[in-house]
Amino acid sequence: MKIQSVRFARMSVPLHTPFKTALRTVSSIEDLVVMIDTQCGKTGYGSAPSTPVITGDTHQSMMSIISSVMAPQLIGQDVRNINALCDHLAGVVVANSSAKAALEIALYDLWSQHLGLPLHQALGAVQSELKTDVTISVDSIDKMLADCDIALANGFDVLKIKIGNEVEQDIKRVHAIASHVGSKAALRLDVNQGWDAKQTVDALQRIESAGIKLELVEQPVKAHDIDGLHYIRQRVQSKIMADESAFSPKQVITLLERGAIDIINIKLMKSGGLSRAIRIADIAATYDCPCMIGCMLEGSIAVSAAAHLAAAKSQQISLIDLDGPALGQYDPVQGGATFAGPRIVLNGSPGLGVTHIDGLIDLADGVWR
Repeated sequence: MKIQSVRFARMSVPLHTPFKTALRTVSSIEDLVVMIDTQCGKTGYGSAPSTPVITGDTHQSMMSIISSVMAPQLIGQDVRNINALCDHLAGVVVANSSAKAALEIALYDLWSQHLGLPLHQALGAVQSELKTDVTISVDSIDKMLADCDIALANGFDVLKIKIGNEVEQDIKRVHAIASHVGSKAALRLDVNQGWDAKQTVDALQRIESAGIKLELVEQPVKAHDIDGLHYIRQRVQSKIMADESAFSPKQVITLLERGAIDIINIKLMKSGGLSRAIRIADIAATYDCPCMIGCMLEGSIAVSAAAHLAAAKSQQISLIDLDGPALGQYDPVQGGATFAGPRIVLNGSPGLGVTHIDGLIDLADGVWR
């Protein structure tokens, strides 16, 4: 199964409500779709969003680096050599993790199609269904409470609360949500690097002293502040999870050796795709450290790939944060995994199972519109 060409397209899905964090506000899922065609007529699908404030990747930069540097390395190569291909791609250019992820997802799609297996089974999974949390964007308290009610009505029982704009107001948000939700849902906090270490300790101690139990607190401090993560972990009861601090296997080892965190958040867009995400999960397992699988508000192509990985690594990846497709007003991808409220049901057809994408905009000239 030799690679013949690499193509680009755009997939756009409006959100039910704007996605707001301490870093950005987004009103729609905007994915660059990467399609790898083979000489035997099969196509593999991958995708990635533009996340310049997180990974540094934009749609235009991804198309440029893929078409000029990465795709030429793939033409004529055999998809069956998946490990060698992924290792080679990782080394042809530094950074550009989302571009690498989009290509890797398409390669793994083709590889599992060749095997005649859904991707999760090709990776060794038995289970085919997962349950995700859902994100409550940072907003006024009244709006966040209303969003919690909608989430509960849709069957979600784990809420990921975005905060990090201003500490005192954030504490009020957490108190209000905890009181409003009660025992109906577990709460996860995502600060998105919005606090410093001392603010975090003070805020969490006040929250904990009020009897509010948090399942985890995600990336409260800046990505580079490993000392801050360690300082926080020594002084609070809540589990501390690294997100932006944990892009690569090497960074994960540093965090675990320092005893700086309790949980690792794996995202394909950070790791550069499935191959290094698998390595991160395996590294975490050697330290007996649980992992979350997360997403960056990408659509169901990339999120499906992450879900297939989570099913295959369920012993290490026990926490699921793959709500991107659930936040969209519809899912244009047909034939792949299905997303219904908190339930993610993986396809039984080979690869990612994608048969058609409604409203796909061809980018034959390599220009994002």
